[in-house]
Amino acid sequence: MAEQDRSSLLALLTRHYQELLRHLTRRLGSASAAADVAQDTWLRLRRAEAVPELQNPQAYLFRIADNLARDRLRSDAVRARTLLPAELGDDRPSDVPGAETVLDHRQRLRMLERAVAELPPKCREVFLLHKFDGLGHGEIAARLGISKSMVEKHVMKALAHCRDRMRDLLD
Repeated sequence: MAEQDRSSLLALLTRHYQELLRHLTRRLGSASAAADVAQDTWLRLRRAEAVPELQNPQAYLFRIADNLARDRLRSDAVRARTLLPAELGDDRPSDVPGAETVLDHRQRLRMLERAVAELPPKCREVFLLHKFDGLGHGEIAARLGISKSMVEKHVMKALAHCRDRMRDLLD
């Protein structure tokens, strides 16, 4: 490839760099991976020895970047399938919570259970149907034969009570 052709393509890459980065970021899902592939594209153009007669140099530039992005995605997929957790190293953060965190969460859950148990029966039933069974206010009202407004009042009362009890117990 003539030095003039190489320079033209490198200049084209410079002119369309931001556009190329946006394109690669969408394709790869990561701005840093896109920047790496854009750099690899520059290196590929810099080392190119021959290039065909180009009707659309910008399309050629994006094709090179797309091919490199596809190679990277394949490589990442292979690496993800072949690396075992032990090979990832000890410096990788664990997804498993520590013993203190587990204990803290269990204590908070018990406090919340006690706070819910303290609610009047109808209020507790409405709250549990809403928060744990995922029913809407209209569904709860129809199921229990009460007004939607009363359901809203029960939910608000239960939330306020649980918030206050949790605050009292944590202070």
